[in-house]
Amino acid sequence: MSGEIELFAFAGVMLLGQFSPGPDMILLTRSSLRGGAKVGVAMALGIACGLAVHATVAVAGLAWVFERFPGIRDGMRWAAALYLFWLARGLLRGLLVQAAEQTAPIDDAVGRSPFLRGLFCNLLNPKAAFFVAAVSAPFLRGERPNWWPLAIWAIVVGQGGLLWSLWACLLQWPPLRLRYQKSERWIDAAFGIVLLALAFRLGLGS
Repeated sequence: MSGEIELFAFAGVMLLGQFSPGPDMILLTRSSLRGGAKVGVAMALGIACGLAVHATVAVAGLAWVFERFPGIRDGMRWAAALYLFWLARGLLRGLLVQAAEQTAPIDDAVGRSPFLRGLFCNLLNPKAAFFVAAVSAPFLRGERPNWWPLAIWAIVVGQGGLLWSLWACLLQWPPLRLRYQKSERWIDAAFGIVLLALAFRLGLGS
């Protein structure tokens, strides 16, 4: 298999993995629908920076740290679970206050940096780290040109930032945003429950 074909294959596998349902997609989708394209793109760039750290670890051959020192892996897992729980709590709490007082929706994350929320959501996700390391490993074995690790790194980071930004912009399609505005309370409740479920799943180690 030639180098170019291998890189295309790697990009295809990463594409499938990055767009599988998970904390990044849930958080970015909800924030883009609520805050608009500017918020969504800023969050997408934060996610890309988190991927840059995971890709650096994978390309540098440091993925073995997670196997050698399970305490680091468990610490990341619990930090991610607590972060997702905090996000879900803020979202669901805002909906309860809105229902009780009939006020505008409250979001504990409003005013906080969407870039940092995206960064922490991705950076604290151990499954993202494992996925990038596992997918990258076969493409880093054997004799490779000096530029090869950089190409792998660039695909992970560039693809993540570009595609997540495009997703945030696509969510601004007027019929979709109108549907969200009409069902905002129910959709936000669903997002909050999914985030809560992901937090418990991480906490249980599954």
